[in-house]
Amino acid sequence: MAEARRERFHPRDAIRVGLEVRPFTDLYYQLMQRSWLLLVGVQVAAFLLINLGFAGLYMLDMEGISQAEGGGFAEAFEFSVQTISTIGYGGMSPQTPYVHGLVTAEAVCGVLGFAIATGLMFQKFSRPRALVRFAETMIVTVRDGKPALMLRLGNARGNEIIEASMRLTVLKPEVSSEGHKMRRLFDCELLRAQTPIFVMTWAAIHEIDADSPLFGASPQSLEEMDAAFIVTLTGIDATFSETVYARHIYYWEDVRWAERFADVVSFTDEGQAVIDYNVFDKTEPDPDHVDVLSLLAAQAASLDSDPSGPASTQSGPDNSPQ
Repeated sequence: MAEARRERFHPRDAIRVGLEVRPFTDLYYQLMQRSWLLLVGVQVAAFLLINLGFAGLYMLDMEGISQAEGGGFAEAFEFSVQTISTIGYGGMSPQTPYVHGLVTAEAVCGVLGFAIATGLMFQKFSRPRALVRFAETMIVTVRDGKPALMLRLGNARGNEIIEASMRLTVLKPEVSSEGHKMRRLFDCELLRAQTPIFVMTWAAIHEIDADSPLFGASPQSLEEMDAAFIVTLTGIDATFSETVYARHIYYWEDVRWAERFADVVSFTDEGQAVIDYNVFDKTEPDPDHVDVLSLLAAQAASLDSDPSGPASTQSGPDNSPQ
């Protein structure tokens, strides 16, 4: 039986110890980041709580509300809802200075509250997003006689993303000359990191040569390093004329060795392109698998003979996101 894959967590879900928790300090960010259900739920809860609070205040002088015959909390709550939402059915109305003052205060709360709620809903709804599909795996294959790491992504929306640029980095441990070990990010140079227009699919290629941080890598070495690959894409959405982005994180177990991606683009008899996303994640054995494995083994052997080879001189940010 195959070994179960261990659960992976996004870096933003890291447990942060030693920070004072203030849930309402960054409430706007949380509402934008979380689901629509949370945003609507918070707004409904705030609406009900405000009306419950004002209903309790109205209970202090129910005689100040005309036609509130029962004088109970339900009528006070109904009057509060009619006031804050400016419905005004015409049945109940304020008739004492105290209630008039509460109505004025609640009307102000209603105007401010509905303005904030409308702004939050519009901001979340109008945010441009890039609907980019990343293949589930990366592959290591041979291209022009050299080992290469490849990944595939597609523009599922099919709109135009102008001046799209991609960046690939690998997160792996490094040991300094003093013996300090830390995880760092290393840039993996792509053969084509920019495209003037991204509409269909994009196969990004990183050659594993002497200048690559993956020089001499193998399935076993990536597993030992617990390597992670971070892919980011940015561009300008032609519809909104605003910058959009997409990102994906691959881990060492997502790398398929000596395989290649299945073809997803075909053409009809009329010449119209067809992108088959049913096989977008599919990989198949690479007939050159012997070559790629031997090339990688030769690189590893050169590293063993020269531990201070080019791969150890790659630079990157000092701190990792994990």
